[in-house]
Amino acid sequence: MSIERDTWTKPPFIANPALRWAVYLGVIAYFGWVGMSMPIDWQRVSEGIGRAGKIFSGAFPPSFERSQLLIDGFLESLKIAVLATAGGVLLSIPIAFMAASNMAPRPVFYLGRAIIIIARSFHPVIVAILFVKAVGFGPFAGVLTLIVYSIGFVAKMLAERIEEIDFGQVEAMRAAGAPYLSTLIYAIFPQIIPRQIGLTIYQLDSNLRASAVVGLVGAGGIGATLANAFGRYDYDFALAITIVIVGVILISEAISGIIRKRIQ
Repeated sequence: MSIERDTWTKPPFIANPALRWAVYLGVIAYFGWVGMSMPIDWQRVSEGIGRAGKIFSGAFPPSFERSQLLIDGFLESLKIAVLATAGGVLLSIPIAFMAASNMAPRPVFYLGRAIIIIARSFHPVIVAILFVKAVGFGPFAGVLTLIVYSIGFVAKMLAERIEEIDFGQVEAMRAAGAPYLSTLIYAIFPQIIPRQIGLTIYQLDSNLRASAVVGLVGAGGIGATLANAFGRYDYDFALAITIVIVGVILISEAISGIIRKRIQ
């Protein structure tokens, strides 16, 4: 005698087959309409293929003759990333407590969330352009840009971790008559420090990558060196800079991954 076992299958996102296919066809039609309605100059695209061929042919082999200029640009990016990470993390801690619903009164909570939303609303390149206009070209604009970028990520993730803490420890400290600062140090910080260390390491790695991008608009670092190389049509040197950027990012990613595994 055979026993038939019921097998569970995941229900479709849209139960009605007619409505489901109508949604699929509507999405396909929308993407088709977007593709056909975009103002694409196909003649310029075809000409660009030839120009791209000239760029790539001029980029090989990569030139490392001006290695000192490359090293100086990379060291500047590293300084920008370190300073921005330190400043961004230090500012993110109080903002995270403001944005944690279990720690701050409602008006302060809304203020903290508003700061995080504003910091996350703009791409670092846009923020870099604003700071370059405000304080001029150079690494200081890059540091300010990446501080804002760091706040948008670190404060958000840390606020979520604060909301997940075991609040029983906080209540026990309060019941014992501990002041607010002691409660923070002995009941809250021990629960969030591992996450904070991991976020700091990740943000340093992310800022190192972002410093190369914001440098393209004048915010210093290796990105500015790359932009200058393209401006002088030094495509072989530009390729060398690109190779160094990719190599440094791979190494930093590996190192940060090892550190994050050790602290978890």
